Amino acid sequence: MLDLTIIKAISLDLDDTLWPVWPVIEKAEAALDAWLGRHAPMTAALFANAGARHDIREHIVRSRPELKHNLSAIRREAIRVALYRSKENPLLADEAFEVFFAARHEVTLYDDALLALEFLSERYPLVALSNGNAEIGRIGLEPYFQAAISAQAFGVGKPDSRIFHAAAGAVSVQPYNVLHVGDDAALDVLGALNAGMQTVWVNRSDHLWAHDALPHETVTNLTELCDLLQAVQSPLGG
Repeated sequence: MLDLTIIKAISLDLDDTLWPVWPVIEKAEAALDAWLGRHAPMTAALFANAGARHDIREHIVRSRPELKHNLSAIRREAIRVALYRSKENPLLADEAFEVFFAARHEVTLYDDALLALEFLSERYPLVALSNGNAEIGRIGLEPYFQAAISAQAFGVGKPDSRIFHAAAGAVSVQPYNVLHVGDDAALDVLGALNAGMQTVWVNRSDHLWAHDALPHETVTNLTELCDLLQAVQSPLGG
């Protein structure tokens, strides 16, 4: 059970917590493929081969371990390598990546997300905490958050305790005063538990829990989270 009395801040996952991520990625990849088809058709043909695309990505991950948590850099470099292997202009990689990245931020929020952000941000400092490369400013959600920490900027990703502790530090509270909310059982829930935080698992798709350690609460949407916190006096309001 949650101890509501000690919550002073909330950290929130982004992808698959505030919006479904895979429809966004598929749309962004389609935009990239269309752009490459116009500007680098041989590269577009190479990327149309799923095996070749996977091999390029794996090559970059193996050869550039320092990019492990930087999804943007990995994708940009994959485009550059594909252009080079296709004997087309590698200098197109940055422009091509921006096409992908712009579309990657054309998210469709879950129906409960915006009202939940309004409710939560009026009561607690919110920190966006993500292993992905979404930028809350580009999505228009920055006003709801006091800080945003991503694995690619921090250099370490969830479930490492250090990124959770950084989220607590970003709003000047102790980890045990933070409630972490996310959809991924291992990355979000177990990671936050190991970091000394309370946790709420957002289980929108009725997945079974497969771990010994348990979240403090499970909800099927963010409206249920707000209902849990409804009775708590707002820390921001005194």
